[in-house]
Amino acid sequence: MKQRIMSGMRPTGKLHLGHYLGVIDNWVNLQEEYDCYYQVADWHALTTKYDKTDCLRQDVADVVMDWLACGIDPQKSTIYVQSLVPETAELHIYLSMITPQNWVERDPTLKDMAKILKTKEGMGTQVNYGLMGYPVLMTADILLFNADFVPVGIDQVAHVELSRDIARRFNYVYQTDFFKEPQPKLNNCSLICGLDGNKMGKSFNNDIKISDTEEVTTKKIMTAITDRSRMRKDDPGHPDECEVVYKYWKIFGSENELQTVENECKAGARGCADCKRQLAIKVNERMSEIRERRKYYEQNPQLVEKIIREGSEKAREEAQKTLKKVRELVKMY
Repeated sequence: MKQRIMSGMRPTGKLHLGHYLGVIDNWVNLQEEYDCYYQVADWHALTTKYDKTDCLRQDVADVVMDWLACGIDPQKSTIYVQSLVPETAELHIYLSMITPQNWVERDPTLKDMAKILKTKEGMGTQVNYGLMGYPVLMTADILLFNADFVPVGIDQVAHVELSRDIARRFNYVYQTDFFKEPQPKLNNCSLICGLDGNKMGKSFNNDIKISDTEEVTTKKIMTAITDRSRMRKDDPGHPDECEVVYKYWKIFGSENELQTVENECKAGARGCADCKRQLAIKVNERMSEIRERRKYYEQNPQLVEKIIREGSEKAREEAQKTLKKVRELVKMY
């Protein structure tokens, strides 16, 4: 039996290169070795966007299409939507009963999201009941499939630690060893900043979407920040101070190309505009096949719906096995 992976994303619309390089590319590789469950976390989206649901279904479809285009294979991985597996909610209830309040309050996920609400949504320090339960719901997502590993970045390890604590507490309270304590599996993926040098994100308007056309991608890259110290085209450049473009070359260029870019930049033989145009070509080459597959799924929405429904049904069958055992352990009627 393969060991099991569980991970997910909130549906916030079309995904960008940060998602692809930082998460999805790793997921594609993991599905060759592990039994993978990949969730579109639509309930999690409601914790902060409960009043903005007009586009939720389309956002779910967009996430799935981007996953499929990037290489997540429904024959190898289980792709499902959180709300189509209601067993998640029942397990969340049982776990919430045994989770101390202070465990939840110190969770970094909750702190980060509360900070976003305070600074961006104009809600002060107000946190709704659903958001308070976010860390426990996240744990239910993981334990519902008794996952061995959760792929995360180094900054997300604490999230998995809480899930481990809750699994351990459940086992202690009900005198069992049923739940595994999920281990974080660190991503070894490229990280990419936004075009303005900050974290890439839709809300910052600094992203390149997986589904962007070549023309749109080129136009966006031409706005990217470069070496601020260069005043003229033939001024010697400082690649390490090039906040965005040189970092992109490190990801999308070959070693020889990167060395050429570095040498020409330092010698003042490469203008920033030309450098960005050449970079756009490299990015578009890398994304070409992915975008073609994306177009195919856009033109076949019934296939996307079929994949969602079948994956969610498969996930639910597995979830029901877990819930049956949990109900027995808790001594439910």
